[in-house]
Amino acid sequence: MAAEPKTSRRELTKAQNREVILAAARRVFAEIGFAKATVRDVIRATPLASGTFYNYFKSKEEVYQALRDDMALAMRPALREARLASDTAEEFLASGFRTFFAFTVTQREETAAVETSRFRMDSPEVLAGFAELKADIEAAIAHGLLPAVDSGLLMGCIAGVAFELGEQVKAGADVERASQFATALFLGGLNALPKTA
Repeated sequence: MAAEPKTSRRELTKAQNREVILAAARRVFAEIGFAKATVRDVIRATPLASGTFYNYFKSKEEVYQALRDDMALAMRPALREARLASDTAEEFLASGFRTFFAFTVTQREETAAVETSRFRMDSPEVLAGFAELKADIEAAIAHGLLPAVDSGLLMGCIAGVAFELGEQVKAGADVERASQFATALFLGGLNALPKTA
């Protein structure tokens, strides 16, 4: 069996510097808000030289997107696990929505001070998450959990609802209520939704 290649000192330093910058940005954005924060504020919150920052990021917007991409990477394994453990269409949908919304709540503090809190939908991390969702839908169709529909269209609909309701969850909406609402919408259409007074 071949030995795994060792990480060089330079690669380790690069990874550590990137994490130092991201941790500082997370704190700065939470403390003073994204709109008021500057690159200089982020740099001051690190032990690094200003030139080091620019070796990794061009702007505070790039730092913010890196934070969001890290969130997408962290969320994906739990989403896959929830979907793949499902035995019914209802479980597939509800567990996916519930996992996504619960993760959104854990990230509320980090994103609360950031006015531009939407994910870029074209980042590699988000696109990989969409591809995983599509593959999970196709597997669920193959196993008879979901009807034989266009997996790409269904993926887009599920992702769109999750992201939009996720914004409401970030603003304080109840995770379980949002999960049940989205699941009912997909399973039964508008007529299956609970009526409001």
